[in-house]
Amino acid sequence: MARAFHASRPLLAVKPVLLADIGEGIVECEIIQWFVEPGARVEEFSPLCEVQSDKASVEITSRFAGVVKKLYYDAGEMAKVGKPFVDIDIQGDANEENSGTAARPEAPQIEAEAQPAQKPVRSPAEETATAQVDISTGQEPATAPKAKGKHATLATPAVRHLSKELKVDISEIDGTGKDGRVLKEDIYKFVERRNAASTQAPSPQPAPATQSTGALAPNVSTAGPQQETRVPLTRTQEMMFKTMTRSLSIPHFLYADEVDFTSLVELRGRLNKVLAKSGPSDGQVGKLSFLPFIIKAVSMALYKFPILNARVDVDGTGNGNGNGKPALVFRSQHNIGVAMDTPSGLLVPVIKNVGSLNILDIAAELARLQGLANAGKLSPQDMTGGTITVSNIGNIGGTYLSPVVVEREVAILGVGRMRTVPAFSTVPGEKDRVVRRQVCNFSWSADHRVIDGATMARAAEVVRAIVEEPDVMVMHLR
Repeated sequence: MARAFHASRPLLAVKPVLLADIGEGIVECEIIQWFVEPGARVEEFSPLCEVQSDKASVEITSRFAGVVKKLYYDAGEMAKVGKPFVDIDIQGDANEENSGTAARPEAPQIEAEAQPAQKPVRSPAEETATAQVDISTGQEPATAPKAKGKHATLATPAVRHLSKELKVDISEIDGTGKDGRVLKEDIYKFVERRNAASTQAPSPQPAPATQSTGALAPNVSTAGPQQETRVPLTRTQEMMFKTMTRSLSIPHFLYADEVDFTSLVELRGRLNKVLAKSGPSDGQVGKLSFLPFIIKAVSMALYKFPILNARVDVDGTGNGNGNGKPALVFRSQHNIGVAMDTPSGLLVPVIKNVGSLNILDIAAELARLQGLANAGKLSPQDMTGGTITVSNIGNIGGTYLSPVVVEREVAILGVGRMRTVPAFSTVPGEKDRVVRRQVCNFSWSADHRVIDGATMARAAEVVRAIVEEPDVMVMHLR
């Protein structure tokens, strides 16, 4: 009679790892790269893969120690939040000890020390193919190319976006960055070598007359019918497509105002002189831009108009009584999103609890977020929780804009380009005289389902008054 206590292996040795929720409203994300392959040994909290959502790229770590048995997705595919994305055998150690085919590194190492190195044996066909490749590329066939796996190519989302634009397989590039990370310079050098090799190769027929606009620009044909090239959206563009499609279902209205920046320009100049004399310090910026003052002014206006810091609960699920009626959800903290132009596209990181920050704090947080955004290293915490957004398009160009309200918010401010204009002096008792003024246009968009024009105009007037008299901010430091 068999005895149950002699059973050797529990049934649930293979554990599926579920893709955890990495941000509010995110239901799927793209697998950017795998750090493991089936059969690889992993420890608890060791990295498994890097994923890209519409918010940021995130590194997913293992919940278990064991051996990877199955990858549910390839790099570039969309993974569902809450669904398995990798299987791990938590009894991998026991399997390896009992397996006759497990690799034992000690024996090969001893053999290698005892015998001289030998060249790998290749067939005549392989030798011929290698020689042909070497002739076409102009490289010496002295060393075999380094084997590269498709699961561990390190690169930021911005670099991956560049590789897609230039039609480069990033797994073919040897990265020169830290831990073998592929950099933009590596991609450009790879493309240059590829282009040089293609120009050296004999052409079967004369090339058509073309005009090149740069080393990396495509050739433009001067004759022939119109041609169209279909290019898939990048991950950032795809997420922007979905988000803006949902946002534009919200009825917007635009309110624009002209703001006199003259006093703010003078105050900023004085403060920058003080910062220059004091010298740089840890966590403090060396120079102030106008944006921290604008963000602080918006936060101060939200205390008078908290409805602009609210969100619309359309189906009533968040109003506590479950009656299914639309409701407004007011929020205590001012988490102001700042639209940023990055190598990966438009990103909107969030400055948390602006009401408790002073101008220098806001400037330091802006600098931190901008640096992470440019490097493609924003975390989900940096990208979520926004209650209102400021979009500064003026540093690129443009006077007016019509910004689109972000989901889960009811208002957004677009800041245009500052310009110098002549204006009449407004000093009481003085005769009319023309003076030099620095003006900037503020463009507000609001959710017309809950915000009316009068409320928006009054709130915009508060922001305008604070920016035009920036010394008022000193009395509201927190």
